[in-house]
Amino acid sequence: MTDASTYCIVLTTTASQQQAETLARQIVQARLGACVQIQSVRSFYNWQGALHAEPECQLAIKTRGDRFAALAQFIGAQHPYDTPEIVQIPITAGSSDYLRWLDTGTREPDL
Repeated sequence: MTDASTYCIVLTTTASQQQAETLARQIVQARLGACVQIQSVRSFYNWQGALHAEPECQLAIKTRGDRFAALAQFIGAQHPYDTPEIVQIPITAGSSDYLRWLDTGTREPDL
């Protein structure tokens, strides 16, 4: 399964590095993402009628498209935000070796 159209990157953000690392570990351990990268960002947004400018951590989760629904549900259940960012970005091209590795990292364990 190395057709790039079956893969995606899912973005979400957290309020702290600790929250990001905890969520990243949980996602990889659950095999919902093969890799999660964390970057510090500064987010500007309107929330409940007020403009906010906050430091956040952005998680870029590499996964398969068929794992997106389970991943989105997992993030929603684990995330401390009322309305977490859960955005899917399709991967339109990628190295076949990397995509095979991504398959392995998101394969559900045999029961």
